[in-house]
Amino acid sequence: MGSSPPPSKRRRKDEGVDDVSSPVVVLAHGAGAPSSSDWMIKWKDMLGKALQAVEVVTFDYPYISGGKRKAPPKAEKLVEFHADVVRKTVARYPGHPLILAGKSMGSRVSCMVACEEDIAASAVLCLGYPLKGTNGAVRDELLLQLTVPIMFVQGSKDGLCPLEKLEAVRKTMKSVNELHVIDGGDHSFKIAKKHLQTKETTQGEVEDLAVQAIAAFVSSSVG
Repeated sequence: MGSSPPPSKRRRKDEGVDDVSSPVVVLAHGAGAPSSSDWMIKWKDMLGKALQAVEVVTFDYPYISGGKRKAPPKAEKLVEFHADVVRKTVARYPGHPLILAGKSMGSRVSCMVACEEDIAASAVLCLGYPLKGTNGAVRDELLLQLTVPIMFVQGSKDGLCPLEKLEAVRKTMKSVNELHVIDGGDHSFKIAKKHLQTKETTQGEVEDLAVQAIAAFVSSSVG
């Protein structure tokens, strides 16, 4: 690891990517699994490739770091830590467009961080946004505050985000927003084998389409 060149230099040399235009992504985990989970590792890799990112930064919130398994605090209590990670990332990659991304709870906190005055994100990517709270109420206040372009990737069978409720919220949002639906997907986008067979597709193909949609959205937001 120590002998390999920085990601930015390696990409510029090998792929001819315009280094400064390559985004830097900060990807936050969900409530129940750390950044080392299979899901996070897979999506970090997919986003990095699709967005030609100079780096995809992942991290663990304090309540789950070091193998801890505490219950997550309220999302608001994680904003300061998350924002600090973002500020350090921006300092390491000055001039690169900043993309905030997160799974479930991590996407809510990403939206909160995007509202911080000193953080200038080009877009927010919400991977399984938990629109419904534990009491079943629709949590739309935060989304209505946002002015940063935001993309939702949601499974059609995600009980935490009924699509008809999300559509209603999207119509009243100030920010440019887009939705990509993973047909048959649950909160983590997992699709039942029978559904995949009926649609004559695979989990990988469906996720590739989602990542392509994300790349198109980011390109339009950064450009």
